[in-house]
Amino acid sequence: MKNNNMVCDLETGVCGVAGDEEMEMIDFNQPKKSIEVYYVTDPICSHCWAIEPVLRRFKEQYGHYFNFHPVMGGLLEKWHDGPIDPANGIYKPADVAPHWREVGEHSRMPIDGSLMIDNPVQSSFPPSRVYKVIQKNHGEALAYEFLRRAREELFAFNQNIAELPVMVDIVNNLGLDGAAIVHEAEQPAGQQLLNEDFALARKLGARGFPTIIMINEENKGVKMVGGRPLEYYVDGLKRVLNQEEMQPKPQPSLSSLLEKEKLLFAKEIEVMYDLEPSDLIAFVEKELIRGSYQQKEILGELYFKK
Repeated sequence: MKNNNMVCDLETGVCGVAGDEEMEMIDFNQPKKSIEVYYVTDPICSHCWAIEPVLRRFKEQYGHYFNFHPVMGGLLEKWHDGPIDPANGIYKPADVAPHWREVGEHSRMPIDGSLMIDNPVQSSFPPSRVYKVIQKNHGEALAYEFLRRAREELFAFNQNIAELPVMVDIVNNLGLDGAAIVHEAEQPAGQQLLNEDFALARKLGARGFPTIIMINEENKGVKMVGGRPLEYYVDGLKRVLNQEEMQPKPQPSLSSLLEKEKLLFAKEIEVMYDLEPSDLIAFVEKELIRGSYQQKEILGELYFKK
């Protein structure tokens, strides 16, 4: 049987199937990333942990329109006798635990919080400095992965991410030299890198966490403070782009997402794929090959590991 796709046509000069048009215009250009998105955050910010599901989907589907810049904001330099966050009733470390638990229960991004009673984080500056050193030496992607792993360890698995051995272990698990990076972060140059982020956060007018600021080429933009639904960020992006319609990319497959992220909580999968909680297990079993993942539970919430 003759395979026409392998035949070279002498009239058209085509091996295979010729198109209808002799000359066809095609556009391989990606949209120019004309928007800068600054995400002012902190490793111990519970509301930043709570918006992980929405922020991930926003980046996955609309990231081709913007450059994404996490900025360390310095939530807690150290505990002292005065109020740290009087609006939330936080004067000492133990006050954090019930606040964190409330955020975790509301967002369904699990937070244990008992660490802040038993072995409290004394400052968010050490893991912030490690983030900056990884960013400088190894790039934004690995730094952002460090931030994610640190938050998992702090909020869900109750580890003190300001302690040197914990930070070293997290960095080692990224395939980097944890001892060397943490040592560098503890030097004056590490704090200098962090001070640059603090200066940028002030320049952007960020005073709370999380703050997301989108700026266009005309240096005009929008500022959004606190956790918001996906539509809020999409509308903000439309405003700074000054266009009514945008073309979101399709959601990645769950297998490729889990391959990249390593660990996903139930809420993150539900938000990414518009699932009801009752549909989660069936969706995961359909999308993932049995044996390619582990399903576990913590604080009443399921999570999935590669």
